[in-house]
Amino acid sequence: MLHGIDVSAYQPTDYDTDGSSFVFIKATEGRSYVNPRLSAQTRTARDAGLVVGFYHFLWPGNLTAQAEYFVKHAPEKAGDILAVDWETTSEGTHATNAEKDLFIRKVKDLRPSHKVLLYANRNYWLNVDVTSYAGDGLWIADYVTAGKPRIKAKWRFHQYTSDPHDKNVAAFADKAALREWAEEG
Repeated sequence: MLHGIDVSAYQPTDYDTDGSSFVFIKATEGRSYVNPRLSAQTRTARDAGLVVGFYHFLWPGNLTAQAEYFVKHAPEKAGDILAVDWETTSEGTHATNAEKDLFIRKVKDLRPSHKVLLYANRNYWLNVDVTSYAGDGLWIADYVTAGKPRIKAKWRFHQYTSDPHDKNVAAFADKAALREWAEEG
């Protein structure tokens, strides 16, 4: 298993990359938010030679516009991974299953050479999701032993803690295998 992290505007631009093979960086949310540290956080990841992913925090409604907004602002480099963060919004709402699925498909249409993942916590995956559509792979959040999320579905990435920051593992033999998978598009 490979180790990695995910970062957003809450983390510094020069976050610690030691021991990491990959990073997911929050790029956008809805149709109006762009991570103000996106460029600098991306540079940190690329300078460290990490496999880089970007994610969009999904809101209900305007799915095509959200997908277009995401791909407009997420850096585009071969081998970058894209993800949708599907969870409860600050208003207590969430995108429907159909909206989540449409968003993933639209991003795949807009960036056909990139892998597109679904990020969801265990509760959403088991109790909210009814389609099991995760695009090219599932990134599951379940705060238990690294690499042992309490689900039966195949997963690619597992966020296992948020203390002191979001830590993840990836189900790949080594960084070369992850990079090869990501570049398959």
